[in-house]
Amino acid sequence: MSLTTAVLSFALVAGLLTIVPGLDTAQVLRAAVVHGKKHAFATALGVDAGLLVWGAGAAVGVSSLLIASASAYTALRLAGAGYMIWLGLKLAVAAARGGSALGTARTVACKPAAPTLWRSWRRGLLTNLLNPKIGAFYVAVLPQFIPVHAPHLAVGLLLALVHDGESIVWFSGVIFGARSLRHWVDRRSARRLIDGITAAVLFGFGIGLGLRAR
Repeated sequence: MSLTTAVLSFALVAGLLTIVPGLDTAQVLRAAVVHGKKHAFATALGVDAGLLVWGAGAAVGVSSLLIASASAYTALRLAGAGYMIWLGLKLAVAAARGGSALGTARTVACKPAAPTLWRSWRRGLLTNLLNPKIGAFYVAVLPQFIPVHAPHLAVGLLLALVHDGESIVWFSGVIFGARSLRHWVDRRSARRLIDGITAAVLFGFGIGLGLRAR
């Protein structure tokens, strides 16, 4: 896999993960509605900082695995494939039932923070770092998109920056269209469409990773 192919492939998967309504989107949307655009962007930047931490951690981890054991890397590759297939199946079931596998903005209920940009940023960071779905995605999936002979930390950060760019575009749309988007992400038809498309792509990537040789 070339670096260009890896970046484009990861961008597709990460982009779909970004637009699936979840905790990160919920926090940014909540900040926009409760505290305004500045706090919403601070929250979004905190989320993006968390993505960089996950990217660096996942990249360093896979580098260690490559040095230590080829079989361990193969196990990680298969785990990543299995995770994407499992997540795709979960989303497909949710789409068929008309629910949402990853939740919506209304799943987050917490007291309004004090109106400081620092606290908004910190809330975004902690929401991302403590989100097991994001952690599982980065630890199990991101290493699969790092070419074998590429510098793993640098490429991991590059992929995380690609995800950051996608997320800030998405969050900007969330922030500037907060009122209308809040109703859209809670519509059953919208959730089913997003979950269905994401499930198909995750299935495809998961099967491809499972069949791909190192």
